[in-house]
Amino acid sequence: MTEATLKGRVALVTGVSRRKGIGFAIAQQLALLGADVFIHSFVPYDASQAWGADPDGIPALIATLQEHGTRIAHAEGNFLDLAMPHQIMNAAVQTFGHIDILIANHAYSTMGNLEELTAAEIDTHLQVNVRGTLLLVQAFAAQHNGRSGGRVILLTSGQHLNPMPDELAYVASKGALHQLTLSLSAHLISRGITVNAVNPGATDTGYASAELYELVRAANPQGRWGQPEDVARLVGWLVTDEAQWVTGQVINSTGGGV
Repeated sequence: MTEATLKGRVALVTGVSRRKGIGFAIAQQLALLGADVFIHSFVPYDASQAWGADPDGIPALIATLQEHGTRIAHAEGNFLDLAMPHQIMNAAVQTFGHIDILIANHAYSTMGNLEELTAAEIDTHLQVNVRGTLLLVQAFAAQHNGRSGGRVILLTSGQHLNPMPDELAYVASKGALHQLTLSLSAHLISRGITVNAVNPGATDTGYASAELYELVRAANPQGRWGQPEDVARLVGWLVTDEAQWVTGQVINSTGGGV
């Protein structure tokens, strides 16, 4: 693929708050391929987690993305607000006129086994990860005019490959996105929109303890963690014309592991 592969196309990438994150790596890959990119973030979520927010803030992310010479814009929003998905899509359309590519990368995730589950935590996972994503896809399809290059990429997890008993609410929400992929694809393909999901596997975004890091590294056949750039390259290909025959798929990009 060349740097002009996506020239003339516009992408909306959600969950872009940290330069260490998957969302940022995807946004950077799309900009490298020539796309204009509208990024969504919700910094308070990252700031509340052990890994923390990007130390230099959103302006640093925007400045780095702009180095590729394409147009970059940004909006912040909490997808717990049921109106936010449409508001973010509307802001992106108002900025660039049309969105060709939707990357639903945002995610809410907390630990919790069966005994620790609360109704509030279950609801939050489903509202942000499932409702937020479905409403984004709805808004994306509503503004899409049928021109070529329509793409939706969902981010799922490895819940279908390996048990995750300590993340049950997260598993429920990501499993829903997995199962929605084929049905969304069937509904949208006649409009020129492909829909695929990507499971990036264990990806080094700074969340793992030293013990967990070594455990995962040793278990992977390639002897390393996935890097955000690994999944970004796959997503970058899936949104190009080269991948127009691929739709309704859940693709595991895990380095041979789970």
